[in-house]
Amino acid sequence: MSTDRIALKGLRARGRHGVLAAERELGQEFVIDATLFLDTAPAAAGDDLTKTVHYGELAEALAGVVRGEPVELIETLAQRLADVCLASELVSKVEVSVHKPAAPIPLPFDDVVVTIERSRA
Repeated sequence: MSTDRIALKGLRARGRHGVLAAERELGQEFVIDATLFLDTAPAAAGDDLTKTVHYGELAEALAGVVRGEPVELIETLAQRLADVCLASELVSKVEVSVHKPAAPIPLPFDDVVVTIERSRA
């Protein structure tokens, strides 16, 4: 497995994910971090974008998932985001974090984060 990584950090998108009706109705901002593990040597050798992951397109695809069909759990959202990252045959492993800084917790807190790691089977 390659140790090269492409990381997209702090991607913000509004979604309607959560267990509470108000979360589904009003929506809130989610912050996504995704680290993709892949071999970047072929892209670097030929200066060829087609041999790596286009992080601009990845950002759009991940934001589309966040803006898309609501789910109750951010664990489910994280899995959907990981699936998008692993859609590229070039990616061998991904780590995805979903931040929910406006989670409905009645106490002072900085953030709620679910992080998952998935590998190509």
